[in-house]
Amino acid sequence: MAEARIDRIDQSNLRESAYRALHDAFTRGEFAPGDAVSLRSLADQLGISMTPVREAVRRLVAEGALVDTPSRTLLVPPYDARRMADLKAARLALESLVLDQAMERIGPADLAALREILEDPGAPGRSKPDLEQNYRFHFAIYRRSGSEVLLPLVEALWLQYGAYLNLVIRQESARQFDEHKHHDEIVAALERGDREAAKVALVRDIERSFRVLGSDEYAVRSSQEGDAP
Repeated sequence: MAEARIDRIDQSNLRESAYRALHDAFTRGEFAPGDAVSLRSLADQLGISMTPVREAVRRLVAEGALVDTPSRTLLVPPYDARRMADLKAARLALESLVLDQAMERIGPADLAALREILEDPGAPGRSKPDLEQNYRFHFAIYRRSGSEVLLPLVEALWLQYGAYLNLVIRQESARQFDEHKHHDEIVAALERGDREAAKVALVRDIERSFRVLGSDEYAVRSSQEGDAP
């Protein structure tokens, strides 16, 4: 696999900083299903020793982002259609609830910040959807909910879903659609105070990425990759 982009960390609190940096990388889709992960490689990228990385990885295993195999190889959970369906159902339910709560607190400054995120051109010459921008947009909304119960659950879902996002942006069909179409619809609905329209746009946004992975294009490509030597 291509080396994942992981931010180097603050050395003052290595355990928590290592966990947060890796958590964010998995959530943004820096790793794909089935990727093998090396403790040494992660430590080198973070610029720290193995001990805090090992502790961070233990937490990620417990949260479902990684699997510690009997051979001691660390793997991102492989693609699984049932797992994907469960993640979709959970995201649709919980993120709609969080959006509903966030609407009570979103003001003009928040709306301006959301527009600024969407207008960010990202890296020059990029040819695929910007997963970091996607993450920043959604969680700028969700954090306004202030929910101490729902927000951690949504974060946990994104942690596991990140690997599927990695697959989504590899598909040719994902490069053809307007990545901010439904994001723009969400913001427009928030500006009008239209709760139902905001939820409909969110559902469409979530369903679109899952639809890419459920397409014939992805099924054929997965089959070909699975047959490769």
